[in-house]
Amino acid sequence: METMYDTLLQLPLFQGLCHEDFTTILEKVKLHFTKHKAGEMIIKQGDICDKLIFLLKGELSSLSSPIDQSFVIIEHLNAPHLIEAYSLFGIKTHYASSYVARSEAQTISISKAFVLTELFKYEIFRLNYMNIISSRAQNLHNRIWQSTAKSLPQRIINFILIHSEKLTGEKELKIRMEDVALHVDDTRLNVSKALNDFQKMGLISLSRKAIHIPEISKLVEWLEKSTATI
Repeated sequence: METMYDTLLQLPLFQGLCHEDFTTILEKVKLHFTKHKAGEMIIKQGDICDKLIFLLKGELSSLSSPIDQSFVIIEHLNAPHLIEAYSLFGIKTHYASSYVARSEAQTISISKAFVLTELFKYEIFRLNYMNIISSRAQNLHNRIWQSTAKSLPQRIINFILIHSEKLTGEKELKIRMEDVALHVDDTRLNVSKALNDFQKMGLISLSRKAIHIPEISKLVEWLEKSTATI
């Protein structure tokens, strides 16, 4: 049976730590365990990030939106998962998204103070942390600058991909059709036709003010194939 110890070792931050070091850390650290009911708000966008929060069991939904609240993209995260390690430091130490328990879930948190005074003593932890931050920055940079989207369907997919944290899994985009048209610089009618074509291909499903994406990696594959033929 998998223990909390085994689950924590699966997290990228702790991978590579020897068992002796990890045991020492667990003896010192104050772990705050919290159980969450399905539908419970765990973190609200804009909350101060003063701790590392790990999802140990269950599933979370992250909700991200721009300042004008014109749309919301919802992504689903399975345990084990580290929530927004990039928000713990920097100019703005606030959570970029909200997080809601999609199922019964369990989290643990470690204070920023302990990260600074104890965890950063371990070189492997520092390297893991830097790799997580650097990989995210590089992925987002490449996603923006390597875009070759020209046609309307390509621009629609690119809009979704740029605003997604992970390019795998189920997503949902809460948005009005006219706002999609505004973001991709085209007419509402043309956007509606392109989205309905995607629905016929089984890539998305449409409902009122919502676009459901069963598996976003299939949109990535479609975009790569379409741009390769240009």
